[in-house]
Amino acid sequence: MTELLAVRGVTKRFGGVVANHEICLQVPHGGIVGLIGPNGSGKTTLFNSIVGYHPIDGGSIAFDGREISRLRVPAIARLGLVRTFQQTRVFGKMSCLQNLLVSVPHAQEGLAAMCARQAPAVTERARQILRMAGLQDCVEQRGADLSFGQQKLLEIAMALMNEPRLLLLDEPTAGVNPVMIDSLVALLRDINARLGIALLVIEHNMRVMMQLADQVYCLAHGEVLAQGSPAQITADRAVIEAYLGGQP
Repeated sequence: MTELLAVRGVTKRFGGVVANHEICLQVPHGGIVGLIGPNGSGKTTLFNSIVGYHPIDGGSIAFDGREISRLRVPAIARLGLVRTFQQTRVFGKMSCLQNLLVSVPHAQEGLAAMCARQAPAVTERARQILRMAGLQDCVEQRGADLSFGQQKLLEIAMALMNEPRLLLLDEPTAGVNPVMIDSLVALLRDINARLGIALLVIEHNMRVMMQLADQVYCLAHGEVLAQGSPAQITADRAVIEAYLGGQP
């Protein structure tokens, strides 16, 4: 598989602090790549740089062969590179369906205007995505009334309304109960297999990473410490000492 995302030598500083130092990372078309590392290792900073929240101080970021490191967030999202966050960002007073409808491109025109313009097609697509996420029984339920795990599913469904080609997920299973974790993993595998969307996933749950990822990168102190298959990473002595607490 050829690379969809190519991060080459990316460095990001905040004053005198180097958060990312010459990081190289690739995500192939249709692939699932994991990103692990201790807290403070620079994972979220790297995500923010990839999607345009932070201008980088060195290196390059290419998406499907196009340099994107100087583009702003909306322009990058329009190319098909979309992210979710550690803390869910759903609209609590809106129904699940409304959350998806306001997530489509150009929804800033206003929900009423958008619905008047293309209600049938967009609404049906939103319902299909909610079914895929296992939220078909929550269509009219307010976002605030969902469980935390269901809100995670809803946020992923909202991201899918943007028709991403690459979805960046920042700790999708953090704070989620074990039963819902299985539902999240199943959804992510379904998104990848059925829709062909590539995934770049920050995750601390190594069981999840073993189930999901084809390739894993481990960051430590803002640098790539190791990369390889999940099995190779969990057997790597440097990774074990830096991240897995000294236990294989």
